Amino acid sequence: MALPDPDISVGHSFGLEFDGVTIKQITEVSGLKIEQDVVELKQGPGTGKLLVRKLPGRPKAGEVTLTRGLTHDDSFETWIRDSQFGKRPDARKGGAIIVYDYEGATIRRLQLTSPRLKDLERRTGKADGSDTPTERLVLTHKGSKAE
Repeated sequence: MALPDPDISVGHSFGLEFDGVTIKQITEVSGLKIEQDVVELKQGPGTGKLLVRKLPGRPKAGEVTLTRGLTHDDSFETWIRDSQFGKRPDARKGGAIIVYDYEGATIRRLQLTSPRLKDLERRTGKADGSDTPTERLVLTHKGSKAE
C-alpha cells in the first residue's frame, strides 16, 4: 500500500474569483457540497408486498461560507449593496473558489453557477482580546463543478 504524499494536506489557502477580480486572503471555506432530493416511489409488484424505490430528485441549491481577515477591500460590501438597491443583473456574478497549495499554486478551481451574496457578517471581538477581526460571507449558488 502506497503512503500518501505528505504535502497534500499542508498549507492550503483559498481564493474567490468573480468577474475577473481575485481575492486570495480567504482563510476558511465551508459548505462545498452537492445535494439533491430523493424521491420515494412506492410500488406493489402484485405479491402483496410494498416495494419502495428511491430515485434521484431535483438538485438543491447550495450555500458556501467564506471567511477572511477584515481588510480595507470593500468588494463584498459593494456586491451586496448592488443586490439590495435594484442592480440585480450586477448582483449575479460568475465565480469560482480556488484552492491553493502552500506555495500559492492552484490545486483546484470550483466553478459556482449563478452565485449570489446572501449574508455578510463582520466579527470584531473585544478591544483587549486577541481575536482577529474577520469577515464572513455566505453565497448561494445553483451548483458547482470542478475544473
